[in-house]
Amino acid sequence: MTAVVEARGLLKTYGEITAVDHVDLTVEAGDVYGYLGPNGAGKTTSLRMLLGLIRPTGGSARIFGRDPMIDGVRALEGVAGFVEAPRFYPYLSGRKNLELVAALDGGDARTRINAALDTVDLTSRAKDRVGGYSHGMRQRLGIAGALIRHPRLLLLDEPATGLDPAGMRDMRALIRDLAASGMTVLLSSHLMNEVEELCNRVAIIRSGRIVYEGRLDELRATAAGTYALRTSDDELAEQICAGHQGIHDLRVSHEGLRMRGDERAIESLSLELAAAGVALRALVPDAASLEERFFALTEDPLPAAGREPAPQRELGKVA
Repeated sequence: MTAVVEARGLLKTYGEITAVDHVDLTVEAGDVYGYLGPNGAGKTTSLRMLLGLIRPTGGSARIFGRDPMIDGVRALEGVAGFVEAPRFYPYLSGRKNLELVAALDGGDARTRINAALDTVDLTSRAKDRVGGYSHGMRQRLGIAGALIRHPRLLLLDEPATGLDPAGMRDMRALIRDLAASGMTVLLSSHLMNEVEELCNRVAIIRSGRIVYEGRLDELRATAAGTYALRTSDDELAEQICAGHQGIHDLRVSHEGLRMRGDERAIESLSLELAAAGVALRALVPDAASLEERFFALTEDPLPAAGREPAPQRELGKVA
C-alpha cells in the first residue's frame, strides 16, 4: 500500500546553513506519528517541504503517492491541519471564519461546519468573535477548520504549545478521538508526555538530521537491561550495588535505585542483598521513558563530519 507520507533524502539549505539534512520519514495509514525535536531542529521546515510550501534543495516528498512540487494542490487532497499556528479574522465569529474556509473548499464543506464545531466543543462559542477566544479555543478552531475538509491525514504543528494543563488535556483527548475514528495524524511536538500518550510511531530530528525513526515501543525498549530497585534499606543497597560486578549506571532518586546489568548480575545482586539483610520490595525491569531516550539521542555529541545514520528498527500527517 502507498504510504500516507513518504520523504526520502529531504534536504533544505540556506546558503551555508543546512536546515534539514537528508530526512527520511514514512507515515502509514492509521498512524499517530510523532515528529519530535528541540526548537530549531528543523521540524517546521520539514513540514513545509512535505506540503510544497517551500521547495526542497534536494530529495523528495510524497503525500498519498503524490509530489506537491509536481502535482501541486492535487497532492494535498485529503490533507488538512496547520503549520505553526492557525490564523483567523479576529473581528469575525468562529462560525463565520469556518464559513470562509468552507467557501474556499467548495462542494459540501459547509454542511460539515456544525459537526466540526461540535467535535472541538466550540458550538456554544461559535457566534463569538475569534478575537475574544483564548489560545486554546483558537487551536481547537484551527482543528475544526481542518475537519471541514474531511481529511484522511491531519497534520498538527505544536497544537498544545501555550496551552494551560486543562487545555493540554482537552487537546490530547481530541486528538485521541480523531485517531480512534481512523484518521492518520502527523503530530509535530516537543512535548514528551503528549507524544508518549498519543503516538504509536515517532521520528526524532536533531540539527536537521533524523536520529531515530520507528515504533515508540521499540525506541523505549532500547534501554533493555535497566532495572528499578526498592528495598528496606536503600542506603545500604546503594553501597552493595556500587561494588557489585556487572552493575553499572547506578542512579538514586526518591523512588529508589535504577541500574543496568544483565540477568546474571541481577540474580547475584539479589542474593547479595538478601545475605546482607536487605529485603527486596521491588526489583523489576524498567523501560525507559520517551523523555529519557529523547535526551539521550539529542544531547550526546554529534559526529564532527558526515551524516549520522538514523537508527531505525535496529534501535529497536495541513492546510
